[in-house]
Amino acid sequence: MVGFDDGSETEKVLDELPANAINADLTGSLDLTAAVPLPENMRMCFMGPSAKAPFDIDKTLANEMLSAPVNVNGRPNSDVVRPVASGVDLVRRSRGKWTIDFGLMPEEEASLYEMPFEYVKKNVLPVRAQSRRDDFQGQWWRYARPRPELRIALEGKRRFIATPAVAKHRVFLWIEPEVLCNQGTLVFARDDDYFFGVLHSRVHELWSLRMGTSLEDRPRYTPTTCFETFPLPWPPGEEPGGDPRVESIAEAARRLDGLRRNWLDPEGAPEAELKKRTLTNLYNARPTWLANAHAVLDRAVFAAYGWPPDIADEDILKELLALNLERSSGEAG
Repeated sequence: MVGFDDGSETEKVLDELPANAINADLTGSLDLTAAVPLPENMRMCFMGPSAKAPFDIDKTLANEMLSAPVNVNGRPNSDVVRPVASGVDLVRRSRGKWTIDFGLMPEEEASLYEMPFEYVKKNVLPVRAQSRRDDFQGQWWRYARPRPELRIALEGKRRFIATPAVAKHRVFLWIEPEVLCNQGTLVFARDDDYFFGVLHSRVHELWSLRMGTSLEDRPRYTPTTCFETFPLPWPPGEEPGGDPRVESIAEAARRLDGLRRNWLDPEGAPEAELKKRTLTNLYNARPTWLANAHAVLDRAVFAAYGWPPDIADEDILKELLALNLERSSGEAG
């Protein structure tokens, strides 16, 4: 609820404390609403494709399609039958869901994948026929929002980074290229450990928490406010080759990712134990080894920005805002 007086009130109180000013984001100190999107960060972070119809299938049906003979076009169904991941799959155990994804194919090309196409024709077409949206009806065999910009950005990538759109903990994961991350995720079209490390640092976490929104008590990550405004140590694509600061971040990121993978899927663990091993449970507990791995990563990222290892959170945000405004004005060197 927001209210306004007639201008006669001169005292400002925020969270029951006196304040000199109250910013648009309901903070009384640093005004991060002054940050602007940076052209250097465009076309790297995308919301995943949105189906808006029953394209997802279970593992049994997926296996039937994948084991079918090659189609009349000489291509296997694995071209269009893919594992699918939502935000829930990223922070819990995978649900084992698959999806039929014809990408940007015209109907004639999609129909050459016989089993998947006939399934979509039977299960998706009736749903789309009831929709008032012309774009759904005209391209009923495709996802409603196939995100062509994302697909172009991921071409040639050996892996990519994903994070849940809404989650208690802001975690980032490596995803294999055959997996389709849906609209419950945000996808980053980079495949290097340095970039992964900066995203998973305290620096980016603080920025995204302040710049994002929330759903109930869970932070929501948005490409426009959380990433496009975020100034990395160097503009993306301009990282200095061979710089030890870049490699220190990459090494710390590889270490963090490796330790987490070992915890999530330990060799010989029974199924009952594996069900408990989720990223949500891991970050709820935050064992010492995890805190230490993140601390090493944070110090490497601080060094890349030229900050002291004991920099305070509010000073991090202050430095990031200054760097955002410097880069946006074209004054960065």
